[in-house]
Amino acid sequence: MTTTYNCTSEDQRALGLEHAQRAISEKKCVVFPTDTVYGIAADAFSPQAVTMLLASKGRSRTMPPPVLIPRINALDGLATDVSADARKLAKAFWPGGLTLILHAQPSLDWDLGETQGTVALRMPADEVAQELLTLTGPLAVSSANRTGQPPAQTAAEARAQLAESVEVYLEGGFRPVEGTDAVPSTIVDATGPLLRVVRNGAVSLEQLREHVPGVLGLGEIPMAEPEEESEPDALPAESAADEPAAEEPAAEKAAGEPSEPSPPVRETDG
Repeated sequence: MTTTYNCTSEDQRALGLEHAQRAISEKKCVVFPTDTVYGIAADAFSPQAVTMLLASKGRSRTMPPPVLIPRINALDGLATDVSADARKLAKAFWPGGLTLILHAQPSLDWDLGETQGTVALRMPADEVAQELLTLTGPLAVSSANRTGQPPAQTAAEARAQLAESVEVYLEGGFRPVEGTDAVPSTIVDATGPLLRVVRNGAVSLEQLREHVPGVLGLGEIPMAEPEEESEPDALPAESAADEPAAEEPAAEKAAGEPSEPSPPVRETDG
């Protein structure tokens, strides 16, 4: 039976977290607040639970959900080949509104959808979310709304859309703040040699560049390295129009065969 708990009350919060932990262990879905919007969550290591999450949203496997983690040291357990720049951003903005797309640990037994060997990780800055993640471990999470509808900013809004497909709703009030619009996390693709923003959100490009100056903005193409002149009066390097086009972010990729597979488009996270 679907139950809503008022997590602004300590007693209700404790009961709600206990019920949510039990629901996750039973491969069911729960809704809880994060620092950006409300999220619908399921056990990241249960294909059955992830399938239920996607079905609840009306979403296909082509848009796999991100994974929320309780602490930064979970990063290396879930991802591999994490660059120094990616670690700088994680250290600077976790917990917070930054999602990093990384190469998934190949040994992990999970199925989040058509991920192309990647995983999108985030550590949310929200007490209720942190308490739940500490109890359950990593959770597959997407925004708590039906596909095509606005992200829920309260558990009540989420319940109006998701109804009985969710076992537990943890109500924590408006997210991020009552009277403001929902703002998703910023997503940065950290699977290649250069970090690039694939979705703008809570963390601005300027903030990212304070820590990693070379982060590419949404749709930006890296500047080509100048060619060395073989003799003093050699002709200038070829124009940018004649150089191979840089791969575009996954969310805006043009038709054509890329040099490397790009991470899939992610649904808005919690």
